[in-house]
Amino acid sequence: MPRMSAAEKELSHKRILDAAARLFRERGVASTSVSDVMSAADMTHGGFYRHFSSKNDLVAAAFAHAVDEALQDIDRADPGPDRQAAVEAYIERYLSREHVAERGKGCPLAALAGELSRVSGPPREAAADAMGRMARALDEAGDADTLRSIALISLMLGSVVLARLATSDEEISAVAEAGRTGVEIILQGWDDKA
Repeated sequence: MPRMSAAEKELSHKRILDAAARLFRERGVASTSVSDVMSAADMTHGGFYRHFSSKNDLVAAAFAHAVDEALQDIDRADPGPDRQAAVEAYIERYLSREHVAERGKGCPLAALAGELSRVSGPPREAAADAMGRMARALDEAGDADTLRSIALISLMLGSVVLARLATSDEEISAVAEAGRTGVEIILQGWDDKA
């Protein structure tokens, strides 16, 4: 069998990460096997170990990959008005009906925090790192107000998780609206509170 070029290996690696990030968010880590991921990536199970040493390493890498995708617009934005607009767009997308409905494309913390809070090692470390990255990304003013950013993450994440538990469109809309209202209160009144 011919050796894979570095470019081919990189493309294969990305296909695995894309498939794993989606499947773990849709089904959960425990309900998704390495074979499921490799099949979704249109690859054989045997190729897995050319890229990852274990399922835990894959979970951590897929989680970080999902966070990279979620935060890419904020990360690319220049400081100032562009970054503020990117943060506002991120919050709007985060609290949208689409995000609630499309778990496989959404925030990995909203999809997997409960499951990953019960494990240790690389997956939990990736989740903790994601929280820090989100906090830094939401700090559009660059003033390192970590407490405000964590309050935003807590509210947004909780809103999405609760909306996913809702059983009617009206309940989903009410939870999302409550989340948006809470975000506005935090963003407008935080300086008065601090």
